Amino acid sequence: MLRVAVLISGAGSNLQALLEATADPAFPAQVVVVGADRQAAGLAHADHFGIPSFVVPWRGAAEREAWGEQLQQQLERWQPDLVVLSGLMKLLPAAVVEAWSPRIVNTHPAYLPEFPGAHGVRDALAAGAARTGASVIVVDSGVDSGPILAQERVPVLPEDDEHTLHERIKPVERRLLIDVVRRIAVGELDLTAASAP
Repeated sequence: MLRVAVLISGAGSNLQALLEATADPAFPAQVVVVGADRQAAGLAHADHFGIPSFVVPWRGAAEREAWGEQLQQQLERWQPDLVVLSGLMKLLPAAVVEAWSPRIVNTHPAYLPEFPGAHGVRDALAAGAARTGASVIVVDSGVDSGPILAQERVPVLPEDDEHTLHERIKPVERRLLIDVVRRIAVGELDLTAASAP
């Protein structure tokens, strides 16, 4: 059984979908802890499913390394096999990435390498893109630059704004994430091989 830690910043819609999937005894992974960088609304999903949670408050870029050390201590305590960034809106310090790489995956609301960064949906609209997408990647030291594990295209409709487009991308992100976690758990996806240069 694959042990998964999930890190969030917001409402945790991907987290909720993953918790629903892992509640099925036939699913080959379990979420063992949920962490956040603030008192995020998504922590309620962990409470609902009886999953332990922790908060390591973000105190600003000047204390980024100290924040990373505290986050690392929490992750080490729970010893997950996989760390999922699910809407965590902070870049992990290099020491945390190095400690868990390649066992850290992230979802992103764009068809990488198109539109990396915190505003992938907004950037796709600003570029006038006819289509964007969703991706699940291995986290590396860059910004949304790690190996791509799964991705799918989503069309941009003429009437789309940032909210409507993001709402259509989210279900695709959730589906891809659940499938990637399942594939890792059953050995269909080798993160070490995926991350090899």
